[in-house]
Amino acid sequence: MAKIAVFGGTFNPFHIGHYEILAALCKNEMFDKVLLMPDRIPPHKAFKSEVEDSDRIEMCRIACEDFDKAQLCLIEFEREGKSYTVDTVKALKKLYPGDEFFVACGADMINSLDTWYRFDELKKQVTFIAFDRADDEQFKNSIQKMRSAGADILVFEDKITDISSSKLRKHLDRKYLPERVWEYVDRRGIYKQ
Repeated sequence: MAKIAVFGGTFNPFHIGHYEILAALCKNEMFDKVLLMPDRIPPHKAFKSEVEDSDRIEMCRIACEDFDKAQLCLIEFEREGKSYTVDTVKALKKLYPGDEFFVACGADMINSLDTWYRFDELKKQVTFIAFDRADDEQFKNSIQKMRSAGADILVFEDKITDISSSKLRKHLDRKYLPERVWEYVDRRGIYKQ
């Protein structure tokens, strides 16, 4: 039975914080495979992007090239409607029967896990992996709250750079993008005002 980590997101852009999470998952010996999964239509935020889906996908593909365990997974682009994690996990279990799934989340997602679509069903199917951007009480309280709600959560000690995708879209800063992603973004001229 393989252990598969799933790391989904809008990745608009794929920034250094995302890269640090992907690196932490790939270096962890627990996992046999890490699926990097851009959302087609994220359910938790209003999503209207001037950036093409193909650009978000390409940034993810570029990032995956740095890690043997990482694979780009476009399963959420294969179906209509919003990208609910519970539906994605159900589809993955058909593709990888008998394997165990882990869903990686940044600190900003942990506090709202219990509001995710069909959370009660999802928490029985996966273990969540939490990454903190800063060592703060709110993160610790969120972990305790979700564990009390029945979620199985592993907290990884890797510290993740605190950077906002929305701020990056407004003020692109090369130092917050992986080098090869920056080269792609710069060459394509995306995120330029």
